[in-house]
Amino acid sequence: MHIANSTLKIATFNLLNFLEPPFASYEFDRILSTEEWQKKQQWISDYLTEYQPDVIGFQEVFSPDALEDLVNNLGYQYFAVVDECVVEDDFICSSPVVAIASRFPINEATAVDCDQALASKIGLASDFSFSRKILRATIDLPHIGESDFYVVHFKSKRALFSHQEESQLTGEENIIESLKANIAGGWGATIQRGTEASLLMVEMIKRKAETDNAMLLMGDFNNNLTDGVLNQLITNDLRFVSQIDKDAFLAKYCLQDVWHLFQQSDNYLGQRRAPTHYYGETSSVLDHILVSCEFDAKYSKSIFSVSHYETHDRHLINPIFARDSQSTDHGIVLATFELRS
Repeated sequence: MHIANSTLKIATFNLLNFLEPPFASYEFDRILSTEEWQKKQQWISDYLTEYQPDVIGFQEVFSPDALEDLVNNLGYQYFAVVDECVVEDDFICSSPVVAIASRFPINEATAVDCDQALASKIGLASDFSFSRKILRATIDLPHIGESDFYVVHFKSKRALFSHQEESQLTGEENIIESLKANIAGGWGATIQRGTEASLLMVEMIKRKAETDNAMLLMGDFNNNLTDGVLNQLITNDLRFVSQIDKDAFLAKYCLQDVWHLFQQSDNYLGQRRAPTHYYGETSSVLDHILVSCEFDAKYSKSIFSVSHYETHDRHLINPIFARDSQSTDHGIVLATFELRS
């Protein structure tokens, strides 16, 4: 017997400056021509048409109205955004936002607040905030019901501050000052990114305790999950708690990387995890989808399990100008889930 919506596809998609002309991104001369803008929209449409994700978390959105029109025309009836970019001099835009599109009803969309009291306890300024607003959308998924999707674009690795060359300093002195600023400013960005992840995870746990909704966290994390900066997002341990309590309670509040869940599936054939971003000669997995126990086949009460994981990256490793010149500098991560029998 055929079961409707037995397959669920979730994608995270960094759009790279999705900005409608005649607006400029960051600098006055960075304006797409009409042809370039149409080509960018077509590239996005081609991906969504070919891969058919059911829910997509977007990053680097400057023009949410244009994005909503685009996805509506492709069958995504539901769309949400909770912030807007900064506009200076009437046309120069900065601070792009995140958004989400869904084939299933979005019952609520809101920005996630951080716990200021907790932020103070760990030594942060009393007015600490996320570098970009985090979107939480509650979506009515088939078979599971209301599920909380979190779309993030964590602080980049760009240093929080830099040294401006000073004429009264020698060349070597300017280099020394730049090096000092790079070290301190880079660490400051790391602190911000890790703190954002920690405070978000706290809010997700609170929300899970209140609603028992399934959780999905997706976006451009600007970091891998293995160097310790964002490790708290996938922690599954708690000191001084018995194994019985861990199995009974802790698992429902933990997140799993869908890549690792895919590695445990029958469809995993030893594939290498593809990077989602390249910088010079280095590559990294910066774009992630994390899910709660409802999508983990090892969990006795799970509803879905991960069946496929794919990174769309041909535009990064084998670009064709006619096809990819207005694409994106990130790979697109797509996770497929199958209803458990």
